[in-house]
Amino acid sequence: MSEPILSVRGLVKHFPVRRGVVVSRTVGQVRAVDDVSFDIARGETLALVGESGCGKSTTGRLILRLIDPTGGSVRFKGEEIAGLPADRMRQMRRHLQIIFQDPYASLNPRMTVGDIIAEPMQVHGIGTETERVERVRELLATVGLLPEHARRYPHQFSGGQRQRIGIARALAVNPDLIVCDEPVSALDVSIQAQVVNLLQNLQKRLGLSYLFIAHDLAVVKHISDRVAVMYLGKLVEITDKRTLYRTPLHPYTQALLSAIPVPDPGAQRQRIILAGDVPSAMKPPPGCRFHTRCPHAQPRCREEEPALREAAPGHRVACHFAETLPRPVVAGAGQAPDLGRFPARLAAFERAAMAKPGG
Repeated sequence: MSEPILSVRGLVKHFPVRRGVVVSRTVGQVRAVDDVSFDIARGETLALVGESGCGKSTTGRLILRLIDPTGGSVRFKGEEIAGLPADRMRQMRRHLQIIFQDPYASLNPRMTVGDIIAEPMQVHGIGTETERVERVRELLATVGLLPEHARRYPHQFSGGQRQRIGIARALAVNPDLIVCDEPVSALDVSIQAQVVNLLQNLQKRLGLSYLFIAHDLAVVKHISDRVAVMYLGKLVEITDKRTLYRTPLHPYTQALLSAIPVPDPGAQRQRIILAGDVPSAMKPPPGCRFHTRCPHAQPRCREEEPALREAAPGHRVACHFAETLPRPVVAGAGQAPDLGRFPARLAAFERAAMAKPGG
């Protein structure tokens, strides 16, 4: 097996919590990301999913060194980047780019689209001014926009068009890995499908690798190769998407997938309702962090933190009793359980994905 393009080991980020106006003092830490490890292969899309506030976006920003980690290792193409000096990290960012969640807030309203896309090339000293202008025209065509759009401003575009501009900006420096931080969550379902199709086409043409951060399981099922599930700063399950949707092992993953709407009113399904709220990341519970909401929690779960172990080839899960837990029924009567079977949103998304791209 070839070396992964990105290898994350034991990644940690704790944010200090301070109080006081005159004299500021630290009163605790938010454990946003706590011992996260995964690999991304060349040309692969790894989806990172979980509830809001679980640490997904923080993980993406740590990989890009937009914020510095508290601990752990991030290796890109075999080179450790967690402690690189600023000048070398700046060179590295030519190969690591990000697409932000909000297409309305991520573009400078005072710059033309052409200047926005050309700016990364200027920062990294790529090409002459004439070459950059031509490259901007090429990138606009690549993402489905027109050359004359380079003279317009962001407010003159729709949300989907703005996200295409954000994609063009990320592509401007020919990156190898792109962190997609919920890039379609602010768009309606038909535009989501167009943007996801564009990302997939670009991946095939350019050999890109993606870390795709999302909470929409319909989009994740469509675009990902593997899926990592995150809860309260930790990974609880990671495997290929087919296995995850058919045979999820962690109770939290099962609850997430059971929440997908099913359009058939006669279908047998077991909706898993989690009790209580997500615990505070300042004071996570001892043992398994999910035990306060888990319907299968046992005394061992409250005392011993489960390791992210391999329960089956290529399928890792952080649960002491993953192999013995009952499997919820969510498919039609008489059918094998399939947690991803024809959810309403997935059906709508896939219909839109089959349509020809619009503006």
